[in-house]
Amino acid sequence: MSAAIEGLKPALVWKYFAEIAKIPHGSKNEKQISNYLVQTAKKLGLEVVQDKRLNVVVRKPATPGHENVASICLQGHMDMVCEKNKDTVHDFEKDPLQLVRKGNVIMANGTTLGADNGIAVATNLAIMEDRTLVHGPLEFLFTSDEETGLTGANGLKPGYLKSMTLMNLDSEEEGALYVGCSGGRNTHGTWKIKWNKVPGKSAALMLTVKGLKGGHSGLEIDKGRGNALKIMNRVLLALIDTGARVCCMEGGNKSNAIPRESESLVYVPAKDAKKAIKLVAKMTEVLKAELSSVEPDLLVELTPHEAPKKGKVIAKDQIKQMCLTIAALPHGVIKMSADIAGLVETSTNVAIIKTDVKQVEIITSQRSSVASEIDEVVQSVAAVLILGGAKAVTTDGYPGWKPNLDSVILKTAKNAYKELYGVDPHVKAIHAGLECGIIGEKYPGMDMVSFGPTLEAVHSPDEKIYIDSVEKFWNFLLAILKNAK
Repeated sequence: MSAAIEGLKPALVWKYFAEIAKIPHGSKNEKQISNYLVQTAKKLGLEVVQDKRLNVVVRKPATPGHENVASICLQGHMDMVCEKNKDTVHDFEKDPLQLVRKGNVIMANGTTLGADNGIAVATNLAIMEDRTLVHGPLEFLFTSDEETGLTGANGLKPGYLKSMTLMNLDSEEEGALYVGCSGGRNTHGTWKIKWNKVPGKSAALMLTVKGLKGGHSGLEIDKGRGNALKIMNRVLLALIDTGARVCCMEGGNKSNAIPRESESLVYVPAKDAKKAIKLVAKMTEVLKAELSSVEPDLLVELTPHEAPKKGKVIAKDQIKQMCLTIAALPHGVIKMSADIAGLVETSTNVAIIKTDVKQVEIITSQRSSVASEIDEVVQSVAAVLILGGAKAVTTDGYPGWKPNLDSVILKTAKNAYKELYGVDPHVKAIHAGLECGIIGEKYPGMDMVSFGPTLEAVHSPDEKIYIDSVEKFWNFLLAILKNAK
């Protein structure tokens, strides 16, 4: 047993959490953990099925006297995001995670912890083993590859689940019940570049935007944070109007993140280089004033740069059209929910721009908890791109989960939490994707709720899980199972 978990409660949950930490289980590398789940279920004498996507379903009979209770499925994903600090020596393909206790939290030593969603896997294994619990018929669904494509949930076949009630254990705030999530799609725009020679007697300058907070394009989209691509584009338009020519535009690296940094190599007449630098400095003052309360570290610079040996610039008319198109692209909150206060219902994010020898590509992401609204915002973004001369392509994406405040499992969960802790849980929806959206689409009528213990800094080496929240989460989950009808 890992020394980090000695004496922690519930003991079975932490025992399994430590066992999972020994098994490599990054996304797309789940064969070993999936087989471990199958073997554990068989050792416990439970029915188990493993599909081609490595999803695993385990079934546990009801406690005597509770056979007539409707079957409930407890669900979580088995894969984890693999990130480590630069100075940490760790091979995620074979090395175990090193658990560390720091006061009231458990972390890993220099790597992601995998509590997202290893805590759900450990909790389900503990319930599978514990014969003293009171519950109706149970199914345990362990899905694969949630983090890099939701491919496990997408691959679920009809009839794989028998339950029509599901509790997703992949939320990260103890005391919160999630009843909805957004769906999402990406819209790409590409322009085939018309190249020109660099005008004579030109100075090469690098436009750089950095120091922004960035963040999750769903969870932080309502915070008013700066978008490095939109800021860069705004400055480029001003430079183009004074005669600058543009070689390339780069920025952003993930479609689900607000871009933090960007850069563009530009050429200006050598005699006007100082004027261009002063223009950008003046614009920077304006931009910093606009964003001072949310982006105090914003830095926009135009500095001399070594010119490539075979430099080229994008045709003047084409780059102006591109930049005007990017200026017209919406970014941020499109609509707030009328049902849940403070919930972003629909949004769009200008996420990535990149230039190669043939084209400039811009990638945007759209989210909504209402399927028809995703269609509408995708249509708007694609229309702007097409009118701006780009070829627009939209990905299939993933479905949302529309809140149902009349949910039976939600009412059971609310009552159980109030009885246990004397306060009402917070009922929320999340402007990000959960597997509930896909599962609800594959099993129409599935009654669902999502909750979990408190996690912080997931997907980073600072990931942590709060020890006291795990016990509260465990007792809450057992109370729901005991009181389910």
